[in-house]
Amino acid sequence: MSPLSVPGTALALDWAALVTETAERTTAFLDGLAPATAWSRPAGRLEWSCHATLDHLALGITGYAGLLTAKPRDRYITLFASLDPQAPVSARLEGIRVAASFLASAVRAAAPEDRAWHPWGHSDGPGFAAMGVVEAVVHTHDIATGLGVGWTPPDELAGPALARLFPGVPHEDEPGLALLRATGRIARPGERHLAEWSWDGTVR
Repeated sequence: MSPLSVPGTALALDWAALVTETAERTTAFLDGLAPATAWSRPAGRLEWSCHATLDHLALGITGYAGLLTAKPRDRYITLFASLDPQAPVSARLEGIRVAASFLASAVRAAAPEDRAWHPWGHSDGPGFAAMGVVEAVVHTHDIATGLGVGWTPPDELAGPALARLFPGVPHEDEPGLALLRATGRIARPGERHLAEWSWDGTVR
């Protein structure tokens, strides 16, 4: 059975498998999307280039794996990950998949009672998995926008993460679009983009 079709609530999902599937699908979309020279463009509404956004993604996902492994109560870990700036895009995307595998392994190894610090709410395995999914799909949208391509997170990836980290956001009909609105990427007609936003990783 696919981890995305497990019945029950979001907490019943195979969160580790969701992380790796998200990484596989987003990197497959980005691979070959544009010439290497185009990756120096800004990533959507971000100030970072598309290349720098990939580096941020590797840092974030690896960092979540480290937090869940070290389980600090009051700080970020001292491990920082980066991608080889000289490597081709396809190799950098491989790095994202490797980072996702680290996070998936940490999620599988975490006990239900394990908690780790995060500035947006101390969290558990499913919470950090959801953070990894949000990072991957939101920044894939940023990069695609910067490269001149439209892309919306698939609902089956965005839905569980949205429910876990954005409990006050309605998402039943369009979780992919709802996640982009909740993270300030898009806005409804006549509304402004969110200038500030955060998720809530607190275990509920």
